[in-house]
Amino acid sequence: MQTSQNGINLIQQFEGLRLVAYQDAVGVWTIGYGHTGANVHGGLAIDQQQADQLLRQDLARFEQGVSRLATSPLNQNQFDALVSFSYNLGLGNLQNSTLLRLLNAGDYRGAAGQFPLWDKAGGQVLPGLLKRRQAEQALFLAPATAAA
Repeated sequence: MQTSQNGINLIQQFEGLRLVAYQDAVGVWTIGYGHTGANVHGGLAIDQQQADQLLRQDLARFEQGVSRLATSPLNQNQFDALVSFSYNLGLGNLQNSTLLRLLNAGDYRGAAGQFPLWDKAGGQVLPGLLKRRQAEQALFLAPATAAA
C-alpha cells in the first residue's frame, strides 16, 4: 500500500516546508518536509524538487515499515494516519506502542484512542503535535471511501 495524496497533504501540512536546514524542537537537524539524517546539517540548503524527492524516499521507508508492523487489515485512511504518525515519531515508536499492540489485536477504536497520547517532544506537550495527533486520529477513524 502507498500513501494517498490525502495522507501526503497531511504530512506536508504538519511538517511544513523548509528549504534551509534548521534544528527542530528537540535539536535534530531537519530540512524539506521533516527530513532528518546524518546528511542534514547546519547551512544545508535544497530546492523544491529536492524536497519532493526526499519526501518520496522517506515515505517509501515508512510505508514499508507500517506494512510490515501492522498485521490487521488497514483501509487507506488508517494506513495514511499510521504513515504520518511514523513519519513524525519514527517506526521504533510505532513498533513499541500500545497503539500498534491494540491495532494488531483488532481493537481499532482502542488504537485510535492512543494517537492523542503522543503529543510531547522533549517531555513537553507541544500544541502542534496535539493538533497533528488529532488530525491523524480523525483520519484513522474516517470511513474508507470507495475507489472511483
